Amino acid sequence: MEEKIPGTNHKLLASNRHMASLSGVLDVISFDLKEILLETEQGMLTIRGNDLHINRLSVEKGDVEIEGRLDAFLYSDISHSKNSGESLLGRLFK
Repeated sequence: MEEKIPGTNHKLLASNRHMASLSGVLDVISFDLKEILLETEQGMLTIRGNDLHINRLSVEKGDVEIEGRLDAFLYSDISHSKNSGESLLGRLFK
């Protein structure tokens, strides 16, 4: 089982299906204009929509801000990046 950092929380705040702010993000697994896959404190989170953009990303703080048409937020308990042992940049430049 993965060790969680004490005192960290996952929070999701969506506004008008156009913008979302998230905290407790551990890693950005993948992203494109229609889908963003994040590893959070509460498991994997898939965000689906159209014209999705990551406006702000702070890996150190675990904060992400997303803009675009937000259609779905899907959670799963599967952890991806910690099992693969690679960072986002490592996976991008294979």
